[in-house]
Amino acid sequence: GASPGFAERVRQHKVRLEWVRAESAGLRGAVRVLNLAYEKVVSVRYTLNGWASCAEAAATYQPPGPADGITDRFAFLLPLGAAAAADTTLEFAVRYRVAGAEYWDNNEGKNYRLRGRQRVPPAVGPPQDPDSSAWIHFI
Repeated sequence: GASPGFAERVRQHKVRLEWVRAESAGLRGAVRVLNLAYEKVVSVRYTLNGWASCAEAAATYQPPGPADGITDRFAFLLPLGAAAAADTTLEFAVRYRVAGAEYWDNNEGKNYRLRGRQRVPPAVGPPQDPDSSAWIHFI
């Protein structure tokens, strides 16, 4: 969301992933959508097994909206839990339904992909997060 031209990409494509963050509860993120109508539904469809099966998590509106006056922000949490073991690949795409139309942000047709990695605790230092795995990067 902080990259140059992000607002223009939202205007052009109607929906864009703004940010994601790994947490012990799962993958949390935010989506920005063009405000085309009052009623809208935003969700994230995801898989941990290469689309052999998938789940969908609803995103919730986050007031106050962005200061630009033309977009809204929605937040989501993908509750991955024990299913997200080390070396698992998470793939997801964002769906925006509004005014009888459906728009997707699927990373230009490649889906958003993150790979889990086993955390190695440091030998010395402060205690680490009790979560034994972490999503490390987009692939």
